[in-house]
Amino acid sequence: MAHLCLSDVSVHFGGLQALTEVNFDLRPGEIVSLIGPNGAGKTTIFNVITGVYRISGGAVSYDGQTISGLRPHHILARGIARTFQNIRLFTAMTALENVMVARHCRSRAGVVGAILRTRRQRTEERDVRDRAMAALSFAGLGEFAHAVAKNLPYGLQRRLEIARALGSDPKTILLDEPAAGLNPSESRELMAMIQRIAASGVNVLLVEHDMSVVMNVSHRVVVLDHGVCICQGTPEEVRSNPAVIEAYLGSEVD
Repeated sequence: MAHLCLSDVSVHFGGLQALTEVNFDLRPGEIVSLIGPNGAGKTTIFNVITGVYRISGGAVSYDGQTISGLRPHHILARGIARTFQNIRLFTAMTALENVMVARHCRSRAGVVGAILRTRRQRTEERDVRDRAMAALSFAGLGEFAHAVAKNLPYGLQRRLEIARALGSDPKTILLDEPAAGLNPSESRELMAMIQRIAASGVNVLLVEHDMSVVMNVSHRVVVLDHGVCICQGTPEEVRSNPAVIEAYLGSEVD
């Protein structure tokens, strides 16, 4: 059974058809990339999966259960985390504090426990800190744990956002253009990190315009154009597909 599955998913906003009967799945430990021209519907799919947008037709299932219609925090609690095109860190907080925030969906002590500083709350707080540090170390940011987020270089802020998503202990992570603005060296470090995430058993859904990243890390690639899936397959199959070439480069005009 597929870990995450989109079945005939359609989304429309009034008269605008954003997605039309999109089908694909994401299996455990797999890296799947969504590619396509601007406006193809890639971020719309992320918003559908994470409960930001309601679908107009079809279904999204996860671990064999329908998650279409659930609210974003319920979807996060089920193990689906994401990043965003534009960095959305708590800029005045430290790197460690940013990742600790992600653990809220796993916390159980509650407000009363926090006020009274119960034993359970103190134990949970230590666990949150330890797991946040582990996520930072995984992202190669351990030495920056106490640095204020806004003072980190851009490339490290990108990695911190991924570390924060990992801090929620996801089984699936959605990365929205994580290589945007990175130099070649930073892109190589990002590719290695994405591969480590998948090797740890977390499946990765990636939206990315940097084709060197897509072709080097993806097990499969799904190509969208105007909200329609026009091709899916291995990077090699997609690279040579005429429909993909036309979507990106246009057809020859006499």
